[in-house]
Amino acid sequence: MRRDVFQAIADPTRRAILSLIALHAMTPNALAEHFDTSRQAVSKHIRILSECQLVKQEQTGREIYYHFNPSKMKEIADWLEPFRKIWESRFENLDKVLKQIKTK
Repeated sequence: MRRDVFQAIADPTRRAILSLIALHAMTPNALAEHFDTSRQAVSKHIRILSECQLVKQEQTGREIYYHFNPSKMKEIADWLEPFRKIWESRFENLDKVLKQIKTK
């Protein structure tokens, strides 16, 4: 089943996993050490992230390392961009109003 990338990042544990893997590749066991949950639960989160192509796996000997896939995050960034522009515009307008109030 192909999952939506927004489903994957909706969960705080998966966002935390992405943050950890963004720093350097990690094994499921290494990731599980950062959470108060079972390795199986962490593996389920990793599977969802893999299905969404947010992480890639690499086999090195007997270990599987998971790497962050920054190119897939572009889909999220592209979706957020119009909202960022709206909020920047609103903050600029607020700055103008605050400056007017301050000069009065």
